[in-house]
Amino acid sequence: MRLIDPSHLFFRQAWRRYAVVGVSFAWAFVEYSQDNALWAYLFAAIGGYLAWHLIVRWRGSDDG
Repeated sequence: MRLIDPSHLFFRQAWRRYAVVGVSFAWAFVEYSQDNALWAYLFAAIGGYLAWHLIVRWRGSDDG
């Protein structure tokens, strides 16, 4: 079961893929700075999952 569809048209442009991953890691930092370690680890794990599927394993051509 995939939680994200990397072939969706929204993720075709590279800046959107990097932005989604970056926002997840940025929110993990915000949570960690507020001493919410559980939420920080959760969002860091989500960011890692997104980075794996949207950046590392990306297959397709960039239109932008």
